[in-house]
Amino acid sequence: MNIYLKLAIGAGIGAVLGYAYYYFIGCSSGSCPITSNWHISTAYGAAVGLALSFPSKKKDKSNDGSKSN
Repeated sequence: MNIYLKLAIGAGIGAVLGYAYYYFIGCSSGSCPITSNWHISTAYGAAVGLALSFPSKKKDKSNDGSKSN
């Protein structure tokens, strides 16, 4: 799968979860800076989803640090 597609899917899932958090849990008084506005909650969710979908470094199996003498 293409890396950009994985990042887009991660951001999309995060955005949906951010909006769901606003819709079901968010505060209506306006005192909560993130969850009182659906735009901000969705953007934070997308940012977290994007950050979590970045690939990690792959471990090189040929150089595992052990010496075979």
